[in-house]
Amino acid sequence: MIDAFFWAGILIIVAIGLLALELVVPSGGVLSALAFLALVGSVVAAFTGGFVPGMIVLVANVVLVPMLIVAAVKWWPYTPIGRMVVLHVPDSEDDVLPDTPAFRELRELVGRRGVAKTKMLPSGAVVIDGRTYDAVSDGVAIEHGQPIRVKAIRTNRIIVTPVAANAPVLSAGTDMLDRPAEEFGLGSLEDPLV
Repeated sequence: MIDAFFWAGILIIVAIGLLALELVVPSGGVLSALAFLALVGSVVAAFTGGFVPGMIVLVANVVLVPMLIVAAVKWWPYTPIGRMVVLHVPDSEDDVLPDTPAFRELRELVGRRGVAKTKMLPSGAVVIDGRTYDAVSDGVAIEHGQPIRVKAIRTNRIIVTPVAANAPVLSAGTDMLDRPAEEFGLGSLEDPLV
């Protein structure tokens, strides 16, 4: 019985080693297939020692080995080799963009107003603070000469939206909800039927 446990244990260790090697060596699944065969061999070797050792190894293979594999796959990217192999996904798009003066200047344009220099279907040129920029509308056509507002900067692209010519200009940090409704050209919000 000890001999059956010994060979079953050796085959389980070989299977785990082959699975670990599969993470580093691109084998097209050959190493995984060999690891599976080693696990089956460990169960067969354990059953040669009797029913109880065979069931113990079978339960270990069915329960413990998958748990060990999941733990290893979660732990592996944090090892020195895993950090070299696994690509780190950035948390936001700002992590992959260069921090250059030109990009910082574009970020400062958010909220500013300007005029469409060309017809935007959806891209075109806009003039903001006397400078011409290439921009993209947020999905609607913008006519030549129509007032625009910079809505966002995505990567290095200026996203603009059309605004009404008489819309109030909000300074940075001003909340629209703090302003009276009459300032936006809205009538009384009381009873509209009266």
